[in-house]
Amino acid sequence: MRDWQSQSHVKWYCKYHVVFVPKYRRRSIYGQFRRQIGGIFRDLCRQAGIELVEGHAMPDHVHLCLSIPPKFSVANTMGFLKGKSAIRIHREYLGRKRNYTGGYCVSTVGLDEQVIRAYIRNQEDTEKRQEQLNLQGL
Repeated sequence: MRDWQSQSHVKWYCKYHVVFVPKYRRRSIYGQFRRQIGGIFRDLCRQAGIELVEGHAMPDHVHLCLSIPPKFSVANTMGFLKGKSAIRIHREYLGRKRNYTGGYCVSTVGLDEQVIRAYIRNQEDTEKRQEQLNLQGL
């Protein structure tokens, strides 16, 4: 059974799979920073009234499954998350004054929520297997 949410005049179930990519797809998400980036996204989602359903940070991108209320546009929500997270990351961890924000990719989850959530959780294993195949020349 789906967990439908409601507000005063609407019932909704809107989930999105989002991938954030640093500018030039830099491999800069490692170690302690990688563990703390989840806290940054959780805080920002809480501030914006968005539910962070699932998330996983890779060295060069971040996967998120978000539940965004229909009163918010996806583009404005992504602009908020991308902009505020970049500012926080650069101020707290990278010490740079310039932000190196990149793009994002978003798709609706629809009826495949469990598949998308499993994909996000297992993304690292899948990418490691792909790299091993590439090294073997297959």
